Amino acid sequence: MNRRTLLLSGMTTTALASLSGCASPTVDDYASQKPVLDLRTYFNGMVDAWGIFTDRNGKVVKRFTVEMKCQWQNDQGILDEDFVYSDGTKEKRIWKLTDKGNGAYVGTAGDVVGVAEGQTQGNAFNWRYTLALPVDGTVLNVQMDDWMYLMNDRVMLNKARMTKLGIHLGDVTLSFTKRS
Repeated sequence: MNRRTLLLSGMTTTALASLSGCASPTVDDYASQKPVLDLRTYFNGMVDAWGIFTDRNGKVVKRFTVEMKCQWQNDQGILDEDFVYSDGTKEKRIWKLTDKGNGAYVGTAGDVVGVAEGQTQGNAFNWRYTLALPVDGTVLNVQMDDWMYLMNDRVMLNKARMTKLGIHLGDVTLSFTKRS
């Protein structure tokens, strides 16, 4: 092999290794993590949350709290969420969830376009959906890649990446606490 072929071969190997490092995580990556997240158990009863929205540069744009009234009947769950933002505005979102078995969930809400789909493994839940987000008098359909991680029986952390046409707009970060 000549030097040029070796150099190109090395560059290709380095490029492939770099690309594989950029692969997004999957819920399977968390299959062995404990404690095991059961959405039907965690989101049953009252749950409080505190969160922030950061823009793509990491600046906190909004702070908020959420009070959630959660209940399940068989495979159907309702998460009734009341948001209060730092500027005093309020918002309500009611999720209607269905447990499809094997850790798979689907859900709808008034401001969700179509159906949200999610999967649990180990302590993690990944939820993907399109959110109709009001911004400056118009509504943008943004894609949400939402990850939740159960820390213990009462605390769960949540980070959602918001994009539009593949462009990163910002992130939502939440801390959930299940009431005793």
